[in-house]
Amino acid sequence: RSPKEGPLMSTKKTQRKGKSPEQRRAEVQELHAQLTAQVQELTTSEGWMRWLRFVQSFHTYSFRNALLILAQCPHASQIAGYRKWQEHGRQVRKGQKGIKILGYSRKKVTETDSETGEESERYISRFPVLTVFDVSQTEGEDLPTPGAERLVGDDEQGIKAAVFEWLRSQGWTVEEESIPGEVNGTTFMDTRRVVVDSGLSAAQAAKTALHEAGHVLLHSDPEIRGERSRDVLEVEAESVAFIVAGALGVDTSAYSVGYVAGWGEGDPQVLQDTAERVLRAAQTALKGIEAVGVRSEVVGV
Repeated sequence: RSPKEGPLMSTKKTQRKGKSPEQRRAEVQELHAQLTAQVQELTTSEGWMRWLRFVQSFHTYSFRNALLILAQCPHASQIAGYRKWQEHGRQVRKGQKGIKILGYSRKKVTETDSETGEESERYISRFPVLTVFDVSQTEGEDLPTPGAERLVGDDEQGIKAAVFEWLRSQGWTVEEESIPGEVNGTTFMDTRRVVVDSGLSAAQAAKTALHEAGHVLLHSDPEIRGERSRDVLEVEAESVAFIVAGALGVDTSAYSVGYVAGWGEGDPQVLQDTAERVLRAAQTALKGIEAVGVRSEVVGV
């Protein structure tokens, strides 16, 4: 990943001078210990919902860095480096403890073959520890506030239309039809067809479109569908919808996820893999609907 993970990320200064290699390794080990602890917390329904709500604000960050921010500053809402905050007219308050995350960079090195004398170049990946701060740790000029209000019953931003257009651009047929019973939408993988109930409110239709987009992104592969239970498939798709909707300023709490205790059988690796898949799918969906266009007042895009 690019070291510029967040909208206000600054990585001009990745390490303080004077730290030894042993100190840097110890920092990285401590961060990985925090990651392990956070992954364990995802095994409860409360932990999963806490993660989903948090990542709505940090969907542009990697899975690991989002977890690291959550572990060190659970109330975080906007992250930037020390100098980047200064560029925005704000100053980190004296005595504030920085939030440690992992950056990424590549260094080109030239190597000489000892036998032939020929030179070759290769890149070495590095993961420096970066220090960032939440807006709550700073003071100074007010930051611009989003102008959009969360939707109640309408889809004023045109989210549903944007999702439909994006899915169609990916080769899917999307239709609105009357669906009997309590089902809001259905995705037919074999025929690459998405149907959303025509009787839904505008806000619910937009949310349902996001849910079905989650299925398209995560469950098109029959092998994946075969190795997951129906409950897991639905939780994954709804988690994508919850993250994307929240990033767009839409509160879907009344519809999303619900009781998910015990899903994934409490296996931290299963949960980590699933959380990474959900976050990647949410990022892809956000990019897709941004590319085709949602109305400018939508926040988070």
